[in-house]
Amino acid sequence: MLGRPSFKAFTTGSSSGGDREILVQHLLVKENDLNLLVELQKRVAGGEDLSDLAVEYSICPSKEEGGVLGWVRKGQMVPEFEEAAFSAPLNKVVRCKTKFGWHLLQVVSEREGSLLGEVQPCELHERLQDPNFTETVQLIDVREPEEVSKASLPSFQALPLQQFGTWGPEITTKFDPNKDTYVMCHHGMRSLQVARWLQSQGFKRVFNVAGGIHSYAVNVDPSIPTY
Repeated sequence: MLGRPSFKAFTTGSSSGGDREILVQHLLVKENDLNLLVELQKRVAGGEDLSDLAVEYSICPSKEEGGVLGWVRKGQMVPEFEEAAFSAPLNKVVRCKTKFGWHLLQVVSEREGSLLGEVQPCELHERLQDPNFTETVQLIDVREPEEVSKASLPSFQALPLQQFGTWGPEITTKFDPNKDTYVMCHHGMRSLQVARWLQSQGFKRVFNVAGGIHSYAVNVDPSIPTY
């Protein structure tokens, strides 16, 4: 199953938006291991890699990925860690203390934050009336082939969710992460799942069609069959 990217131990699990995302790796030791942390920071300054030290010394589950936490934004981390991470110069290793212990952290990259939005069927219908719209955006239908054969909208490209293993690994080569991307399914649930996944893959602006093609047929175009 696809799903929202998860964040490790010391994150809050909530999101408050923000227009900047950072890619963070870190190392965590217990509160009474400050001397160890200082020694590890000296080793990093001497040329050793933080991710290698995380694998060996960190007590955070992220040690299995070399301490990499993935892309995060403000509102997803405990305050002390967030303050240190979002004020740290790129690639500089800094330390901070949270309720989990002492951290060495490094921001290895940053990017503009992404948007996950919702578009109502009536809004989508209005936009589809503009010929330029379909030329500048990406339209994805994640329903299965037998569903698409029953009811469909023009210009939507079929990416059946059950075939995710086929198209998922190549998504950033077949679609442009910088273009507005609209995702539709039958009732809006599968498409929301894929929209969240697209956002986690770096797509900047993703819109889920609320209520799916069923709502579009009922509220906008009754000539489209319902099923």
